[in-house]
Amino acid sequence: MAVRHFLTLNDLSSDELESLVDHGTRLRNDWRRGAVRETLKNRVLAMIFEKSSTRTRVSFEAGMTQLGGAALFLSPRDTQLGRGEPIEDSAIVISSMVDAVMIRTFSHDTVDAFAAASRVPVINALTDDFHPCQLLADMQTYREHRGSIRGGTVAWIGDGNNMCQSYINAATQFGFNLRVACPEGYEPDSELLKTHQDRVSVVHDPAEAARGADLLVTDVWASMGQEDEQKARQRAFQNYQINPSLMKMADKDALFMHCLPAHRGEEISADMMEHPRSVVWDEAENRLHAQKALLEFLILNRLD
Repeated sequence: MAVRHFLTLNDLSSDELESLVDHGTRLRNDWRRGAVRETLKNRVLAMIFEKSSTRTRVSFEAGMTQLGGAALFLSPRDTQLGRGEPIEDSAIVISSMVDAVMIRTFSHDTVDAFAAASRVPVINALTDDFHPCQLLADMQTYREHRGSIRGGTVAWIGDGNNMCQSYINAATQFGFNLRVACPEGYEPDSELLKTHQDRVSVVHDPAEAARGADLLVTDVWASMGQEDEQKARQRAFQNYQINPSLMKMADKDALFMHCLPAHRGEEISADMMEHPRSVVWDEAENRLHAQKALLEFLILNRLD
């Protein structure tokens, strides 16, 4: 059987993604009941981090442990990856010793090149272009609270960044309509928008995007690696904040999500994390369970 990778949401079919998030919920429920599950006993995940992380490292490492396996943390400071070894050479060697590889890096070309040379599944745990693992957690969380999002409307408020671009892919894969509200000059990739134009629209007014929406989502104004743009972005995005007033424009049952870390007082008001329809803490925890489902699917080809 050919090796399956997870570099964007498009690497899985819509049916596979639906089944995967459902399986994530089953794993969450089993874990909360204290059930022991050792499906990945004696399996090893290599975790390559060129960008720092809290949720990604904890969720993948804890997930492998909970499934009976092990995870190896690899940083550029500790490996030949930071000393100029070609990514393809690293991929050949590392993939000969482990059962899957997770990569969190800057350029999406890095995960593409690694996957092309790898003999085991490769998971994109974030690049500058996409963050598909977060979307698994988001879709699982929405389903747990409101049921299927198919046919619904999502409002993205803020930068057309990697999270926004994964939401664009998700709109087609999970069957919802996406309104992206961002300042001029901060839109998502134009080719990606063209590919998904039947599901995605771009506006420059947050209220227009939020009106009647079932889910409001945002991210920080300046992502990792954009710190030098902080002041310019604060000026550009000052009116692109999710707050209780914007939530009132959405559907009465709309949820609020944020992939974290959040900058209170910037992309969200100081009180949004505790808003009655905020599900950010469930969303954060579901990184663990959605990724356990993903690991089982890629390593064992199972969703049960």
